[in-house]
Amino acid sequence: MAGNQASAGELLHLVRSGRATTRGALQEVTGLSRATVGQRLDRLFRAGWLREGAAGPVNSRLGGRPSIRLEFDDAHAVVLAADLDTRHARAAVLSLTGEVLAEHMDTLTVDDGPERVLSQLGGWFGDLLRKADRSPGLVCGIGLAVPGPVDFDSGRVVQPPIMPGWDGYDIAGRLARAAAEGAGTPADVPVLVDNDANLMAYGEQRTGHPDCRAFALVKVSTGIGAGVVVDGAIYRGIDGGAGDIGHIRVPDGADALCKCGSYGCLAAVASGRAVARRLSGVGVPAASGSDVRELLAAGHPEALRLAREAGRGVGEVLATVVTLLNPGVLMIAGDLAGTAFLAGVRELLYQRALPRSTAHLDVVTSRLGERSALIGAGALVVEELYAPARAERRLAALGL
Repeated sequence: MAGNQASAGELLHLVRSGRATTRGALQEVTGLSRATVGQRLDRLFRAGWLREGAAGPVNSRLGGRPSIRLEFDDAHAVVLAADLDTRHARAAVLSLTGEVLAEHMDTLTVDDGPERVLSQLGGWFGDLLRKADRSPGLVCGIGLAVPGPVDFDSGRVVQPPIMPGWDGYDIAGRLARAAAEGAGTPADVPVLVDNDANLMAYGEQRTGHPDCRAFALVKVSTGIGAGVVVDGAIYRGIDGGAGDIGHIRVPDGADALCKCGSYGCLAAVASGRAVARRLSGVGVPAASGSDVRELLAAGHPEALRLAREAGRGVGEVLATVVTLLNPGVLMIAGDLAGTAFLAGVRELLYQRALPRSTAHLDVVTSRLGERSALIGAGALVVEELYAPARAERRLAALGL
């Protein structure tokens, strides 16, 4: 990044990342002249994206007075985020640094289809902006987590096993309209859609494990999915199918019919829905992963036994995942991420994986809990919108 090639967007990235937080440091890193740095910073100040903070230490090479620190101004905009599950949803207004300014959770059934669900979210966003006392015009983007595989470039889900009626639907376009109708946000507000496990992994890695270069999260709720973050970026595969471990075939499930229509999938024998079905078979009322979670919290002995058994099944598959990815952190999240399930995972994982693969592995549970996908969705919106090239285009669109 030398000479005139360092754009205003790249200067913003240097400040946000902490690599260069004074004018002098920006000159050193980029090789730009003082005047050019000043001109490009002026565009960022006029956009409201940067602000001046406290004075820093004197630059040992440039000398002179103490340098004024430059800071990303997180008050100039907000992000809307939502996390869809099979039977409920959570939505929030977030600051650009991930602070939850207002939040709402309620029943919202994904089986009702995209029109009804997304329209409802638009109304929630309006209520949340009023609750947070933020103007709709401050919304710079919307992030949405969904329980299915997503082609990130198009924002459309691809053959989702537990989202009937959503396959190929223009989620981003419809949610933008719903937010404009229900909350008064700009009609052209960017909407980013991704798989919920991906966004959970992104939120957890950035918040609690920023130095982990290979991070894996497994969500075990009504279904089973995984998110992988490598070198700070979500790994999605070619078309969003990475991490779909719930549909790996396992020997114990030969007779178990999965929601995807196949037999023998891991989700058919070890997900929250599968455990709920087995509990119902022995006279314990349960219909979903959240029902199982409540039984586990109450210490129900049969639920604890079946959760541990499910954990063993997932642990056997994760032995292969860990051998392939060699992650530093493996996080278990979702409705079944309690003690009994985790014990089952650990038991089979360490039994089946090579010691070399687990020597530096931490197996942990979620830190952010039910907010992880929201935090990840908000972080993804900010990283995408303020990335150097896109930031430069946005500045040009503002006439700066």
